[in-house]
Amino acid sequence: MIEIFRSPNYNFIGRRRIAYALSILTLLAGLGSLGIRGLRYDIDFTGGTLVQMRFEQRPEIAQIRSALSAQGFGDSIIQEFGDPREYIVRLPLSKASSQEVAKKIEQALAAAPQLGKTEIRRVEFVGPQVGRELQLQAIYAVLFGLIGILVYLAARFDFKGGVAAIAAVFHDVIVCLGLLSIFGKEFSLPVLAALLTIIGFSVNDTIVAYDRLRENRGRGSQRGRTFADQMNDAVNQTLSRTVLTSLTVFFSTAILLFLGGKTLEDFAFVLFVGVITGTYSTIYVAGSLVVDWTIYVEGRRRGKKAVARA
Repeated sequence: MIEIFRSPNYNFIGRRRIAYALSILTLLAGLGSLGIRGLRYDIDFTGGTLVQMRFEQRPEIAQIRSALSAQGFGDSIIQEFGDPREYIVRLPLSKASSQEVAKKIEQALAAAPQLGKTEIRRVEFVGPQVGRELQLQAIYAVLFGLIGILVYLAARFDFKGGVAAIAAVFHDVIVCLGLLSIFGKEFSLPVLAALLTIIGFSVNDTIVAYDRLRENRGRGSQRGRTFADQMNDAVNQTLSRTVLTSLTVFFSTAILLFLGGKTLEDFAFVLFVGVITGTYSTIYVAGSLVVDWTIYVEGRRRGKKAVARA
């Protein structure tokens, strides 16, 4: 295995209090934005009509909205879609069919000569029932995934490790959702796929660190060392692997984010953030929580023994 760190001995676990404070601040900012602004759901989740159009010349959003207002679509969401001449219009649910909506939009834009020639490139419709079902399926996918991870880790390692890993996953998901809310990104099916990918990525790193901890303890090489030192050794010993894996994914997602175009932007944004927070949470959430939980349990055991002797 390629090693970019030669016998590292960084005191990661010893600085966990600082990391806890950073995590709490980040989570509060994300939860605050989710509570105040919420998430901006894609049409797949809310239902409605999506129309993608391309203009002959670059228009102003105010001109597009003014033209759509003539047909009663003034409250539509209008977004540039990669190219300055290409836009997406999202309209709320209506009784009219998607074809009728598209025809009205085409008529409204044709009646605005300042916009020039317009080409309707795509029309999509999602009903309210489908939107609600997708929201429930998204919640179920995440919950069942977390339950499966907890059961697996509890069986392979111990219950504390499973709970700490789930806490790390929740940390990563909330940070990603919070940043989606703060930056006004859309929550769509590709974004949901990115979140599930990040869950797997985060847990994979955690399992590697837990495995090394178990191997070290099984060989007896950790006798006389505190549990915090044992966890810190495991993190340091897997550091090269963690950094190499994370950098590979990080650079790939960075290319998608900055060069992949508007279609992949939100998907790549979640992966980009998730790789960073997933690597961080392996050490400072999953590893640190197991350490503090173990210290607490061992302290109670010693207290009970002292009472029993007295």
